[in-house]
Amino acid sequence: MTPFRIHILGCGSALPTLRHNPSSQIVEIRDKFFMIDCGEGTQVALRRVHVHFNKIQGVFISHLHGDHCLGLVGMISTFGLLGRTAPLHIYAPKELGQMLPQQLEFFCKGLDYDVVIHDVDTEKQQVIYDDRSLTVETIPLQHRIPCCGYLFREKEGKRHILREMTDFYEVPISQFENIRAGMDWTTNDGEIVKNEKLTRPADPARSYAYCSDTRYIPELCNIISGVTMLYHESTYCDDREDRAVLYYHSTARQAAKVAKDAGAGTLLLGHFSQRYTDEKQFLTEAREVFDNSHLTSEGKVFTVK
Repeated sequence: MTPFRIHILGCGSALPTLRHNPSSQIVEIRDKFFMIDCGEGTQVALRRVHVHFNKIQGVFISHLHGDHCLGLVGMISTFGLLGRTAPLHIYAPKELGQMLPQQLEFFCKGLDYDVVIHDVDTEKQQVIYDDRSLTVETIPLQHRIPCCGYLFREKEGKRHILREMTDFYEVPISQFENIRAGMDWTTNDGEIVKNEKLTRPADPARSYAYCSDTRYIPELCNIISGVTMLYHESTYCDDREDRAVLYYHSTARQAAKVAKDAGAGTLLLGHFSQRYTDEKQFLTEAREVFDNSHLTSEGKVFTVK
């Protein structure tokens, strides 16, 4: 299967700590690299995971709290210093489109590449990116300011050739793409060979949902039903559920409930409050509800499968 990986650059919350960077991740899928959120210090974290700066095609910003976007202008400036020429596409709540051009004019004048800003309606579930192999759609969330998550869906691939069968029926290599696309084959004797004899099914399409800062939304499971891997913020544990309610965040147990109800394959926990020095508590509480839960940390790479 082609690579589909999540690189964790930061999994902390609003206040800086020595343990964690602010929120940021890299989604690597079919040799394309996308960034989700860009907290302060993200470009340094990007160096540490050895993802080349010029490989970043687009940046998806969930909301405009500083721990999710204050690293953006500095990173754009660095891209310019490194000689980037390819456009950088930024998908974010519309308020960023009102502010960012002024900041770029002041701090990043003379860039040799275009920064293309796409306004995102955080209240609608809609596809905002679409190419041959991938779609990205918004996930409306409920935070103190407009906020959304992002759902990366791999498109279904082509079927796999069974070489021993194509050799047996003397299918020329020039017809392999048609066979992979589902075409039957007619032999020189007029026999019709069904595609199922010549191929095996395509690999299952995979998906990744990033649910940034949000209060617990029981209905969220409907949008992300059957997702392969889910990242859901888990700022607090059960002992501070009252603060989660007050500040529109979630607990690890609530994140696990969403994963279980959605039928997710894997749950990633993150956005940990600086109030906790032992994050095993998050994992313990989540696994009481959803066993395949994992803690994120800087430098970790998770394979979506």
